[in-house]
Amino acid sequence: MDFFSIHKIFFVALGYEMSYLEFFGTVAGAIAVWLSARGHVGSWPFGLINVTFFFFLFHQVQLYPDMFLQVFFFVTNLIGWWRWKNPSKGEQNKKHELKASYMPVRLMWVFIAIALICTSQLGLLAKNLHEFFPVLFNKPSAYPFADSFVTVMSIVATYLMVQKKVECWAIWLLVDAIACYMYFAKGIKFVGIEYLAFCFIAAFGLWNWNREARSHSTP
Repeated sequence: MDFFSIHKIFFVALGYEMSYLEFFGTVAGAIAVWLSARGHVGSWPFGLINVTFFFFLFHQVQLYPDMFLQVFFFVTNLIGWWRWKNPSKGEQNKKHELKASYMPVRLMWVFIAIALICTSQLGLLAKNLHEFFPVLFNKPSAYPFADSFVTVMSIVATYLMVQKKVECWAIWLLVDAIACYMYFAKGIKFVGIEYLAFCFIAAFGLWNWNREARSHSTP
């Protein structure tokens, strides 16, 4: 299990000690996000590799909501893989995969309202995890509310991504910006750099999926 320890160093670059766990998890995640922005179904298997590695990484840097989020991501990567390959009648694109489309505005606001309520509750739980379960969590959660916001909004964005809704990328852009700050602050700089890159990929994904969705709505 040394491979899954942040203390098992793969290489040192500019004084920064890169663990196997952080490096391979980050690379798999970068590939997954780039393929997602292009609307490529291959993003989902790379996502499975990414979330498996990051589950162990986030536990060791006390980002507990992010750790639990990886379990959700593992399940939704499987669901998303199947959903994109098996669209319902009228939902398929020229590749016979799920096409990009827009979320109803009212439903989107409902999602956001629920997400903010869930963020406050999860933040309170994360803040006290080390007191409730000291055996599992021997240190206080770092940034419990910001981390919880990232977790909850990531769930919303992932659900929309599984349904291939354009708006998922606007949410990912916000989530990635906040996550980028947290990871740099916690010293996992390679992941922080990745999430900075994710901000630009999310902007590209928003543009690309919007273009595809508009093309489907053009008579």
